[in-house]
Amino acid sequence: MSVVGNRPAGRDGWAQPTHSAAPAHETEGPAAAGAPATTSASFHEMWRDLAPIGRNTTTNGYRRYAWTEADADCRTWFKEQAQTRGLTYEVDRNGNQWAWLGDPTAGNAVVTGSHLDSVPDGGAFDGPLGVVSSFAALDELRARGAHPTKPLAIVNFGDEEGARFGLACVGSRLTAGQLTTDQAHQLRDADGLSLPQAMERAGYDPDAIGPDPERLARIGAFVELHIEQGRALADTNDAVGVASAIWPHGRWRFDFHGEANHAGTTRIEDRRDPMLTYANTVLAARKKARIAGALATFGKVSVEPNGVNAIASLVRGWLDSRAADEETLAAVVGEIERAALERGERDGVDVRVTRESFTPVVEFAHDLRDRLSGLLGGVPVLPTGAGHDAGILSASVPTAMLFVRNPTGVSHSPAETAGEDDCLAGVAALAEVLEGLACH
Repeated sequence: MSVVGNRPAGRDGWAQPTHSAAPAHETEGPAAAGAPATTSASFHEMWRDLAPIGRNTTTNGYRRYAWTEADADCRTWFKEQAQTRGLTYEVDRNGNQWAWLGDPTAGNAVVTGSHLDSVPDGGAFDGPLGVVSSFAALDELRARGAHPTKPLAIVNFGDEEGARFGLACVGSRLTAGQLTTDQAHQLRDADGLSLPQAMERAGYDPDAIGPDPERLARIGAFVELHIEQGRALADTNDAVGVASAIWPHGRWRFDFHGEANHAGTTRIEDRRDPMLTYANTVLAARKKARIAGALATFGKVSVEPNGVNAIASLVRGWLDSRAADEETLAAVVGEIERAALERGERDGVDVRVTRESFTPVVEFAHDLRDRLSGLLGGVPVLPTGAGHDAGILSASVPTAMLFVRNPTGVSHSPAETAGEDDCLAGVAALAEVLEGLACH
C-alpha cells in the first residue's frame, strides 16, 4: 500500500507535490459542475495542490497559522474548490468558509468539513484530510447520480488548532457563542498582535465576529471526518471508525516567579530558581496522570530572561490535560497544582495557575452516531482524547465524527500518515453517510 503524506508514496503528487495556482477542472457554474473522472483522481488532485502550502522545508512539517500568508493560501484553495464545483461560496462573520450545494438559507442542512490550519510543524492530515475528503465525497455523490433533498455544505473552520493565539477552535467557539467577542479581542499571539489586528491585516472585519445562532439553527447535522489521533483502528484492523465521545480537556498556564541572578556567582542555597520548580512540576504531571489513567503534557514553555548564564526570573509553562471524565481531570490537575505549590514553597518560587480553556466531555448524539455506524455496516465506535470543531458544535447541533485509520498513531508531527486506500475508504464512507443523511 502506498502512503499519502511526507514520505515516498509511489504516486506522483502525493509525497512531494508541486503546487499549481488552480485545480485543473475549471467550470462556469452549477450547470457545468460535476465530478472529475474518478473520486480517486479528484482526491489526488486536491491533495497535490494543497500539500505544499505552509510546508516548512527544514522540518517537513506544516506551519499554517491563523490569519497568516499560509492561511490565506489555504483559504484561496478552498474557494477555488468551491467555485470549480459550482458551489455557492461564502465567509461567515467569524471567518469560517462555507461551500453550499443547495439553498444556504434553507433549514435542516447537512454539513461536513474540518479545518486547514496546523499546529507548529504538524502533519499533513490533521484537518486537511477532512476538508479534502468532503469535496471528494461530494464528487462521489455526483458520480453516483445522487440528488440531495436537503442543502449540503462543506466548511473550513478557522483557527482550530489555536497555534497562534493559544486557544483551540476559535472559529467554531465564536459561532457557537462559547467564546465572547470581548474574550476574542483579548487574544494575542507571541508578538503581542491581537486577534482583531491579525484579522484586519488579513482583510477581514474583526468587528463582525460573534455568535451566529441563526446559522447554527439551519444545520440539521454536522459530520466531521478526521484522521484518528491514536491507533485503535490499527489494532482492530479497520479502515474507518465512528467517534463515540471526546474526553474533557483543557489548558492551564503555570507561572513560576523566582529571582533573576548570575549563574556563575550565585550560591545554590541562595537561589530562587523557577526552573527547578517547573521541572519538578513536569515530572509530577507525568506521575499524577499515569496513576489516574489520564493524560498531562507540558508542551510549551517560555523563560525570562532566557540567558545561558542567567538564573531565570520567570518560567511560564502550559499544561494540556485530558481524561475520560471531568472528575478525574479535575483531580489530576488539582494534584499537579498542589505539587507545584509545594515545590515552589521549598524553592522560594511563587506559583500562579490560570485556566485558559476548558472543554467538557462531549457525547456525540447517540441516534446520529448509531445511524452512521449502521450506514457503514457496523464499523467500530471509539472515543478520542483530541478536541475538534465537532465537539464544540455538539452543544448546538447534532454532530458525529468519522475516523480514518492512522497506522502508527502519530499525530501533530510530520510523521503523521495514513494509507492511500484508507483515505479513499474514508471518502467512500463519508459519501455513504452524506447520501443517507441528505438524499433520503
